[in-house]
Amino acid sequence: MAERRDTWEQGDLYDGFIGRWSRAVARQFLAWLDEPPGGQWLDVGCGTGALTETILRSCAPRAVTGVDPSTGFIEFARRQVRDARASFEVGDAQALRVAAAALDVVVSGLVLNFVPDPARAAAEMRRVARPGAVVAAYVWDYADGMELIRFFWDEARRRGFSHPRPAAPARLASVVAGCPS
Repeated sequence: MAERRDTWEQGDLYDGFIGRWSRAVARQFLAWLDEPPGGQWLDVGCGTGALTETILRSCAPRAVTGVDPSTGFIEFARRQVRDARASFEVGDAQALRVAAAALDVVVSGLVLNFVPDPARAAAEMRRVARPGAVVAAYVWDYADGMELIRFFWDEARRRGFSHPRPAAPARLASVVAGCPS
């Protein structure tokens, strides 16, 4: 019998569903940060590499390391992001394997909602940042109607697909995180 893999562990399936939206948000986020070129970056919860790839294209970093707990996502990111300045590793946002005060910019896109202890992850992000470095994150907007997902379904409907009703935020978090309902 073939091994059953969770769809949300398969980078190609996830990236096709969420990746294009992640890239659009990443461009706006990075423009807002407006960091100077040449920095050493860390992308915490890099997933399939959408934010990392956008950093490479938009910010002229010296290097970017992406960290994510999903082996499937890391394998996908390594195949997709072929820039020599990028590296990817399996790791935990709550226990980063990075020396203290080592990085110029530490970012996290659309992931802190899914970390068991987001405060611990934020503390780790701060720990690995140099004094005066930027530490920034953006998350799913559960409080204001999940605008990103609304854009997805607006486009899906425009293309002839339908969805019976928007998912409740807790259910959507469960689905996106790959947890059982």
